[in-house]
Amino acid sequence: MNDDPGSTGGPAHRSWWDRLGHMFSGEPRNREELVEELRAAQANGLLSKDTLTMVEGALKVTELSVDDVMVPRAQIVMISADSPLNDILAAVVESGHSRFPVHGEDKDEILGILLAKDLLKYFGDGEHFDIRAILRPAVLIPESMRLNVLLAEFRLTRNHMALVVDEYGGVAGLITIEDVLEQIVGEIDDEHDDEEEPTLMHAQPGGDWLVSALTPIADFNEQTGSTYSDEEFDTIGGMVTSEFGHLPEVGEEIAVGDYLFHVTEADDRRVQQFRVSPKPAQD
Repeated sequence: MNDDPGSTGGPAHRSWWDRLGHMFSGEPRNREELVEELRAAQANGLLSKDTLTMVEGALKVTELSVDDVMVPRAQIVMISADSPLNDILAAVVESGHSRFPVHGEDKDEILGILLAKDLLKYFGDGEHFDIRAILRPAVLIPESMRLNVLLAEFRLTRNHMALVVDEYGGVAGLITIEDVLEQIVGEIDDEHDDEEEPTLMHAQPGGDWLVSALTPIADFNEQTGSTYSDEEFDTIGGMVTSEFGHLPEVGEEIAVGDYLFHVTEADDRRVQQFRVSPKPAQD
């Protein structure tokens, strides 16, 4: 290898490796600097976009606590231990869940967790049904527990669900291993999730559109009569972000073809929505 500073590696390439070496040198640094280096790696083709998203999600998990992502108490599907088998089966079928907290006299008295598969043995034999005999132990955790700590506990104990309790011991919410993993890898759909496709484009008065960044370019063309190519990018978000040349923030605007794309929603990982207006005619 040629160690000459003026070799063919190029200043930009060498500069990035210098920064990467600095990142792992053990010198003091903060999380923002780490994320900046990882994004630079992605921009230089050393990390895929999906990998960068997962790494950033893993870092984010260390900053979040259970109460940031839990299902609130009002939305939990609970089952009373005194419910007849037919009512329990109806609740299982309607909700599509596989695990259910079972309570006693009130919803703060958690007796255990019912797995839907454990009900199979009672089909046609409801006479001998005893829900208390098939309950699994419930895991109770505080609202303040960090998500990375909870994920480690889920892996160690092989549990998939935990009940979140407040400072008075009452049930505040529920969290599953899927809720935690979604913070790292993004939304995880299963066969019970609502399959109805969301509306990605909303027409506004005056000819503007509110457009989700996930809108396929072909759909945008169909709705607006535009002719953007979808050979390089599939979505409006990918196309417009590429035109910016960086991850834009809320309030930034750029003209692409016949339209102005104004960023109305974004986070630290992606653009989420644009306000799209016809580009004013030039005199």
